[in-house]
Amino acid sequence: MAESAACPAFQLGRPRYDQGSFLGRLRHFVDIIDPSTLFVSEKRLKESIKLLDDYKHGTPPPGVSDLQLWEAQKIKQAIIHPDTGEKIFMPFRMSGYVPFGTPIVIGLLLPNQTVVSTIIWQWLNQSHNACVNYANRNATKPTPTSKFLQGYVGAVTSAVSIAVGLNVLIQKANKLSPATRMIIQRFVPFPAVASANICNVGLMRHNELSEGIDVLDNNGNVVGSSKIAARHAITETAFTRVVLPMPIFVLPPIIMSYLERLRFLQSNRRLLLPIHSVVCLVTFGLSLPVAISLFPQMSQIEVSRLEPEIAMATDCKVVTYNKGL
Repeated sequence: MAESAACPAFQLGRPRYDQGSFLGRLRHFVDIIDPSTLFVSEKRLKESIKLLDDYKHGTPPPGVSDLQLWEAQKIKQAIIHPDTGEKIFMPFRMSGYVPFGTPIVIGLLLPNQTVVSTIIWQWLNQSHNACVNYANRNATKPTPTSKFLQGYVGAVTSAVSIAVGLNVLIQKANKLSPATRMIIQRFVPFPAVASANICNVGLMRHNELSEGIDVLDNNGNVVGSSKIAARHAITETAFTRVVLPMPIFVLPPIIMSYLERLRFLQSNRRLLLPIHSVVCLVTFGLSLPVAISLFPQMSQIEVSRLEPEIAMATDCKVVTYNKGL
């Protein structure tokens, strides 16, 4: 009884937690980015895949629990691409986003950046993001590699130009003291990364604005293609991409500017980098699931707000669309 209360009945291919509430989505994404799945052995992966296949064909092993099935699905979804069926390269899995992305965040937030170091760290950050996006792409429909390259080049260009431009402006601000200049300079990565994220979403998904995205009725059937729903989906995704880097690139500079004034750290400067690294890791790990949980993966919109042809094609008052991440 205790297990059934804590663990819902297993549903193959469905989320374990309620996606209609923020808390349910948060628990779902905490599972998705769980770095412990990076250490799953090949043997356990094969056992998880076999268990799910047996369940799918109605022949699960006797005595298998819902919790074991949910764990097997978590492992498979963390490692295997749902469309291609192939293993995702470890650094580009969602579960590897925080551990492999944190060194880049630390580099972006290092004080006293030069123009060259700013360009290198911004390029590394956008390159990592591009690889994660490509590795976790929707592969049900073939997407030209040129589209990904277009989004990558646009993101790198906007991030580097904004970061370098702001750094140059700060250096030329003669009225600012060196200490104030250094503090302001630490916040430069946020507008650079946020604008690059918006640019990337716009370039990668601009065709959805002209072609529309599928909207589904209560039974999951496609009602039609809506440009208005596409606009909502892209806006929500862009907002998420702005919120995500906010705590990552705003909180560490604030925390570190306070810690650096402590007498202990002033006399032990070699501890600054390790402490800075821990602060970045914690803020990154906590803010990632919160940001991507803001909106449901499958969002709803009233039919009356969509195109007339959508309203004519269904009796439903509300339809569903895939927002994307």
